[in-house]
Amino acid sequence: MWQLTNILLWNLMAAVIVSGQARPKVKLSSQSSSGLTSDCVGNLMRLRLDKALAVGNQLEVEAINGTQHIVLTPSLAAQCGYSMESDPWGNTRIYTSLLGCYVDNKDDTTFNVGMKLRMYRNSPLDMISHDVSQTCSYSRWASREILCDRNYMEVSKYMSTPDSPSDPKGQTQEFKDEHSNINAVPGVKHGIWKMTFFTPEPVAMVLREAEQAGYSAMTTANRLVVRSPYNTAETYTEDVAGIPMEVFKVSAYYKAPHGLSIVNLAAACPTGGVLFTEDSISWHVPRRVTPLMDSRFRIVEMHMGINGQRLDKSQMAARGYTLSVTDFHIVTEIPVGSPDGYYKSHAPDYQYHITYTVEPMLEVLWRGDNAQDDTRYKILFPITTPLMPQTPHAEDLTVPEDGVFRVRLGSFLHDVELKNITFSTGVLTVEESNARGFNVLEHIFPNGTKGYSLQVAFDADVVLKHNPEALVTTYSLPLVFGFIILPEETPFAHPLDFQVSLQDVVLPTLTGTCDRNRFYVSVEYGSQGRNFQTTVGFQPLTPELAESYDFQDNGTHFSLVMPYTARETKFELFTSHFVRARLDIRLLDMNNQWTLGDLYLACDFPLTTTTCYSNGTITALALKVESVPSLNPSWLTLRDPSCKPVYSDDRFAYFSFPADSCGTTRTFFDNYMLYENEISISYFEDVADNDSPIDPEYRQTVSCYYIVNKTETIAFSYRPRTYDPKAEIGTGQLMVQMRLAKDASYDHFYEGQDFPVVKYLRQPLYFEVELMQSSDPHLELILENCWATLQEDRTSLPSWDIIVDSCENSDDSYTTTFHPVMSDTRVAVPSHVKRFSIKMFAFIKDEAVLKDEIFVHCDAVICDTNSQADGACRGQCVHPTGTKSSQHHGIKSSKREQRNADSTHQTLISSGAITNL
Repeated sequence: MWQLTNILLWNLMAAVIVSGQARPKVKLSSQSSSGLTSDCVGNLMRLRLDKALAVGNQLEVEAINGTQHIVLTPSLAAQCGYSMESDPWGNTRIYTSLLGCYVDNKDDTTFNVGMKLRMYRNSPLDMISHDVSQTCSYSRWASREILCDRNYMEVSKYMSTPDSPSDPKGQTQEFKDEHSNINAVPGVKHGIWKMTFFTPEPVAMVLREAEQAGYSAMTTANRLVVRSPYNTAETYTEDVAGIPMEVFKVSAYYKAPHGLSIVNLAAACPTGGVLFTEDSISWHVPRRVTPLMDSRFRIVEMHMGINGQRLDKSQMAARGYTLSVTDFHIVTEIPVGSPDGYYKSHAPDYQYHITYTVEPMLEVLWRGDNAQDDTRYKILFPITTPLMPQTPHAEDLTVPEDGVFRVRLGSFLHDVELKNITFSTGVLTVEESNARGFNVLEHIFPNGTKGYSLQVAFDADVVLKHNPEALVTTYSLPLVFGFIILPEETPFAHPLDFQVSLQDVVLPTLTGTCDRNRFYVSVEYGSQGRNFQTTVGFQPLTPELAESYDFQDNGTHFSLVMPYTARETKFELFTSHFVRARLDIRLLDMNNQWTLGDLYLACDFPLTTTTCYSNGTITALALKVESVPSLNPSWLTLRDPSCKPVYSDDRFAYFSFPADSCGTTRTFFDNYMLYENEISISYFEDVADNDSPIDPEYRQTVSCYYIVNKTETIAFSYRPRTYDPKAEIGTGQLMVQMRLAKDASYDHFYEGQDFPVVKYLRQPLYFEVELMQSSDPHLELILENCWATLQEDRTSLPSWDIIVDSCENSDDSYTTTFHPVMSDTRVAVPSHVKRFSIKMFAFIKDEAVLKDEIFVHCDAVICDTNSQADGACRGQCVHPTGTKSSQHHGIKSSKREQRNADSTHQTLISSGAITNL
C-alpha cells in the first residue's frame, strides 16, 4: 500500500562521503556528469541524484526564488509542489510542479526552476553545495489539470477573460451578490480573496488562513492553482468504483480586472486499488472519477509512464507493461521484477523476506461534451509489494570420500551481507572462518543476486561425529548463517544442518603371545583412538588393575603383561606337568554395547601338580577348571573325606598328606611301588542343602612312584633355640578429618581451594567428621566438644560453643542438629562418621559485627565399643547437658578450657574459613 506519510525524506543517511567542491552555479541537462541530472517531464521538472553523490551525506534542499533561498521542509514542500523519492541506497528523484510556489513562470509556457542542494556528512561545516537551474517549456495545458503526487494534490483551472473566445460552463461564474462585494472589503486587491472548502460541509477561509492551514492558492497569467497536502482537515475519503480516493473540493473567490468571480475546483487521488499476485502488479484507477465530473466525459488520451516519464508502446511491450480499460477501471499491469523498479530485503521476525517497489505514472486526458472542457489527470503512484518470504536454497555438494563438507546457500539480494556463522563450538565472523581454513566465499550471479559457499573438513572441531554402526561414522555440521541487510544493518539468520555417513572406521587390533609364565598382549588403536572400554576376563581394566599388569601406552598402542595365574585368566585343563590357561580380552563400545575387538589367547604353562617326597609325604595341587564353573575348591577332599585342603581359595586347593593316609592305595609291580589317591568333591559336609552336586563331577588322580630297592639318605642337624619366637608389636596413627558438605545429602564437599566458603546468615552448614584408614568395626568416633572462633587459632577468643560434652548446646536458640549416618558405597563403618549441622552466624558486640568469618573446631575421641568406658565413650549425646549459658550471636568472654592434644584417644580438627553475606 502506498504510504503517504513517509514519502518526503529530506535527510539521506548512507555510507560514502562525497568529496570535491561544487561550482556556485550549475545549469544541468540530461547529460550532466556531476551525479546530478535534470529534465522536463510534462508539467513536472525532475532532478535525479545518483547514489555516488548522495550516499553518506545528509541532504538539504532549498528553493531559489530570485534572491531568496527557502529551505523546503516536508510540510512546505507538500504545500508548494515539491516531492522527493529515494531508494534505500541513495538514488534520489526530486519532482517540482511547474506551477509550484517558487517557479519563475513566463506566461504559463516557460518555467525556470532553481534549487540549491546542500550536502554534508557530520556537520554543516563540511557542507558541499550544488546550485541547480532548469528551464522547461510546456504549453499543452488542458482547461483543468489535476496532479496527484506523493505528498500533495494539485488542481489548476484555465481562467477566462473578457477576450476569451469561450467560457467553460459550470466552472466559473461572475459574482453578483452586492452584499459580498469585494470592493467593500478594505485592503483587498486583485487576486484570490477567500476559499470555501467542502468536507463535504463548507468551511470558509480567507487566503491567509488557508495558507496557514497548509494549502496553497495562486494565480498565474492564465490559470488559478490550488494545492493541498494529503490528510488535511479539509480533505475526505470517498470510494469510487471500489477504489479509495482522497478528495479535495474548494471554491475560490478571486478579483480579476473584469470583476469578482468564483472558480469551483476539485482533485481526487487514489490511495489504493492495487492487487498483487506472485508475478504481477495490477493497478486500478476509476475510469470515471465522479468527484471530478458532473457531465459525460470520454477518454481522449491515455499514457503510462515510469518515474514521471511517459513510455511509448514499444517501450511498454519490451518491459511487459500493459494499459487497458474496463467498464469501470483503467488497469495498469506491471510484472514483478521489472527493471524499472527495485527489490529490497527485509527481516521481520528474523526471517528473510523481500519486497519489490516500482513507481508507475498514469496520465489520462478526459474531454466532455464541450470540446473545450477537458481534464488532464496525472498520477505518480509508488507501489511496494507485500512482504514476500524467501527461503534460501541450501545445496549440499559434499562428496563423502573427499572428507570435506561443501555447501552453498542462496540466493540473496545484493543488499544482504553474510556477517558470521555459528558453528557447534561458537560464533565466527567470515574473516575468522576463513582464518580457520573453512573457506567462505561470496558468489555474484548474472541476475544481480548473490550466494555463499562454505567448505569444512570432516576432522574440524566444529564437526560433530557419532557412530550409528560399528564401522560407520556420521559427520554432522550444524550451522547458523548470520546475515545483515544494508544499509539498515537489520539482522536475520538461517539455520542448516548437514550430515553425511561414511564407512571409514578402522577397528582396534589385538595381538598376544606367551612365554613360560606370562601373557603378553598388545592393542593397536583404530581410527577412533582409545574410545572404548577394555575388559580382561569379565573385569573392566581399571587404572589400578592396569598398573598391576604393567600397562604401557604410547598413543597408538597399549600393552599388558599378565601372569597366567592372574585372577582374570581361565584354566581350561591341566595335567601333572602343565596347565592350559586362557586370557579373554574384549574391547567394548559402552554407548552402543558393540564389541570392537576380542582376543582369546590360550597357552600351555609348565606346572607340577603332584610332588612325591622321599619321606613319604605327597603334595597335590588342584585347580578350578572352566568346565566345572560352579566348583568351590574348599569342597575338594581326598578319598577320605576328612582329608581336606591345607589351603584353598576360589581357584586353588593345596593338599599335603602322608602316603599311608587319607585312603591312599599302594600297588607293587616290577621294581616300583605305586601310591594313588583321588581328589574329588565331598557332598556330605561342605555343600549347603540348597546346593546341587557339581555337574560334571570333578576327579583328579594323584600318583607317586617309588623304586622299591632304593635307599634315600637325608642329612639332619639340630641347633638349640636361644629364644622363643614372638611377634614385634607395631605402632601407627589414626587419622580424623572434618569436611564441610555442600548440602544435606553429604555427597559433595568443599575442597581446600574453595575456602573461604561464603554463606548467608542462618543458612545451614553441614559438617562431617570421619575416622580415616580404619576398618575396625569395634571403634567409634565421638565428637566431644565443638566450637567456633573468629581466628584460625582454636584457642582464640571470643569463641562460641556448638557441641558441649558430646551434646548440642541446649542454651543456643539455634540448636546444633546431629544427622544419622547409614552404611553406603562410601561409608563402610557408620560408627566411624559423625554428621551435624548449624546455622550460619556472626560474632557481634554492641550491635556491630566484629568480623564476617568464623572457624569451626572439634575435639574428637576414638572409643573401643567393647569396653565399658565412662565420659565421652558412653556415646554421642547420651547425657544431655545444659551447663553453658550464652546468647546466640553473642560473645563468649571466658577462655575455653584447653584440651590435652597428646591424649592417646583424642584428636583435634578444624575447618577452613566460612564467610557470611
